[in-house]
Amino acid sequence: MSSKIRLGVLGGGGDSLIGVLHRVASQMYDKYQIVGGVFNPIWEENIEFANKKGLPINRIYKDFDTLIEEELKLHINERMQVVSILTPNFLHFSMAKKLLENGFHVICEKPMTTTYEEAKILNQTLKKAQTVFAVTYTYTGYPMVRQMREMIKDGELGNIQKVDAQYYQGWINPVIHDKEKRANTWRLNPEKSGISCCVGDIGTHAFDMLEYVSGLKIESVLADLNYVYEDNKMDIDGTVLLRCANNVKGVICTSQIATGEENSFIVKVYGDKAGLKWEQENPNYLYLMEEGKPLQVLKPGHSYNSHLSLDGTKLPPGHPEGIFDSMGNIYKGVARAINKEPYNSGEFPTIIDGVRGMSFIEKAVESHQLGSIWMKIENI
Repeated sequence: MSSKIRLGVLGGGGDSLIGVLHRVASQMYDKYQIVGGVFNPIWEENIEFANKKGLPINRIYKDFDTLIEEELKLHINERMQVVSILTPNFLHFSMAKKLLENGFHVICEKPMTTTYEEAKILNQTLKKAQTVFAVTYTYTGYPMVRQMREMIKDGELGNIQKVDAQYYQGWINPVIHDKEKRANTWRLNPEKSGISCCVGDIGTHAFDMLEYVSGLKIESVLADLNYVYEDNKMDIDGTVLLRCANNVKGVICTSQIATGEENSFIVKVYGDKAGLKWEQENPNYLYLMEEGKPLQVLKPGHSYNSHLSLDGTKLPPGHPEGIFDSMGNIYKGVARAINKEPYNSGEFPTIIDGVRGMSFIEKAVESHQLGSIWMKIENI
């Protein structure tokens, strides 16, 4: 029998980009074998997709409840060990909770749930289950993001003074200005996406990233969001001021109406000795800025990088590491945790990151609704 971790997948069928990303990532280090799942709620499309991918049809199920029921009938050495949840946001909580209650490990897309209360319930469920739970804040898997984290942790920037993240996209422009389109897009439907579109979708990446690389906790937020049209119920643009531990201030700027932008995610952290800057569209370059010295550009694969960075680097210097590699590094870290092997806490985001992300989303929206006032992020 294969020693690979038996992986089930929920969602991600058809031409889903996130489905391709997770499937490729799971195969990258030969740690997982996809053994089945529910890729599409329409049975015919579900089976057709499984056939195309060469998956065993007897492990393709008509719905999530059937998957749980049938997998539990199998011997523990045959059933799925971990399940990836790639469905729309509103399904995350119920699926993750039932999986945990039945002893499965979980890899969940973000945002983890649609409410902070759901996130707290999941955390309590995980404490009882004692399984592994990962939230795929994908960009934390990039080698040079991990290098950024380790350099800051080692004190190379000195005392942190400022954190800054900008995440700009333009994809919703063709949708938001058409009344019919914006009324029929699931991303702008609170029943399917939760209370936020922009902050919930990409703002939460920025929030998690700043905490991940800086090691600081964001303690309170003040938000000014933009909905553009009165009939649009969800934000598509916004600015959030941050107050962090140690009297550090910062800002998150997010937009999905930044015309012409593709996926411009820029993260900057400044200390009293130096600053670091990383750009997602050029992910193999980490810029080190020091007073009175030339700009330094650090790249993956070189011996000057940290063990965490090098562990996530698959190619020799000069060969680009991309988003598939980044997600693959997260899957590798989860595999180590499932196999009870030693691993660095920076190898994958945990349920705590997911819970804090939900608190950030709710507090940012609440701050805006109350006239842009400071709101405390809940501790957990």
